[in-house]
Amino acid sequence: MPEMTKPVTTPSFLSQISKPFLRDRLMHLLLIVAIALSFLSPHPVQEYLIWIDWHTIATLAGMLLLTTGIEASGYLEHLGRVIINRLRQERALALFLVTASTVLSTVLTNDIALFIVVPLTVGLTGISNLPIGRLVIFEALAVNAGSLLTPIGNPQNILLWQRSHLSFADFTWQMVPLALAIFALLLLATWLCFPKQAIHTELKDDATSYSVALLRTCALLYAAFLATVELGHPGWGLVGVGVAVLLFCREIVAKVDWCLILVFILMFVDIHLLSRLAFVQAWVEGIPQFTQLQLYLAALLGSQVISNVPATIMLVQYSTAYKVLAYGVNAGGFGLAIGSLANIIALRMTPERHLWLRFHLYSFPFLVVSALIGWLLLTSL
Repeated sequence: MPEMTKPVTTPSFLSQISKPFLRDRLMHLLLIVAIALSFLSPHPVQEYLIWIDWHTIATLAGMLLLTTGIEASGYLEHLGRVIINRLRQERALALFLVTASTVLSTVLTNDIALFIVVPLTVGLTGISNLPIGRLVIFEALAVNAGSLLTPIGNPQNILLWQRSHLSFADFTWQMVPLALAIFALLLLATWLCFPKQAIHTELKDDATSYSVALLRTCALLYAAFLATVELGHPGWGLVGVGVAVLLFCREIVAKVDWCLILVFILMFVDIHLLSRLAFVQAWVEGIPQFTQLQLYLAALLGSQVISNVPATIMLVQYSTAYKVLAYGVNAGGFGLAIGSLANIIALRMTPERHLWLRFHLYSFPFLVVSALIGWLLLTSL
């Protein structure tokens, strides 16, 4: 009697959208914190909506939608496989992966850059005894270094860009000195930490695994969306992008990490509720009188305690020294893994054990040096 096989069923659209919400522990934690704080510091529900920076949320949602489409096109991974297969030295491979992570994070956000580069790296497991864990650590450092350059590189920059009302070019220009200094430091560290030994890599590539049409569509929409954000209309830009995606590439909607949007909405709520507690309010009300050094240290240390995005949300309510905040929270992405969500994403994507401890052996020196460089640049420029 022939063996019966069960038909393969594709998860429904609703299932694909809802499943991440059931598994996202960070979102659950933030929701629990919001509920707990709402009892300690009761406020009318309508105030919660006022606390949320909707321009930042709209900008983040539009970018997340389009960068997910670029990632889903598979073309950047294809290009990475082609280049990696031509590299013949471990040091050259490391420099390529670090540079690629840095460059991609300036335009695709730090987490999307990791979703492209880290799987390529993990796919090299077993080839020439490559130090996969160390490569992933340097990629995490690289996306922190690259994403600080532009207003769209990471969520904290998106918020600071929206609040400062600087143009895309002006925001980027103020970050250039810090970005170049940290990138140069990163390249030097990569050169020293990876030997010039021969390797031979053969990553399989399938011409049907990528879509140039999807890449082209999302790239064009991305440019148009950034133009609307630059003009101060991210909400309308998001509506336009949403309509275009539904018409031309609706398959990417289910692939977007919509939980991330809710995470940032909850961060706004949690930070506002927290800052209204009596013992916290006494401290935050003093922020407007902080010296430049005090504000810079608050951004650095705050990032180490609650991560750089929540630290930005808290400090930006009380200070308009946006450049000082930008330098502080971006340098604060190094150090403890919690300093940046990108660190956690990278470390969770590799199967290698005990990588979290080794990460800090590299990230803490970067925190110290980046913090010193940032402060010297702030006081000399």
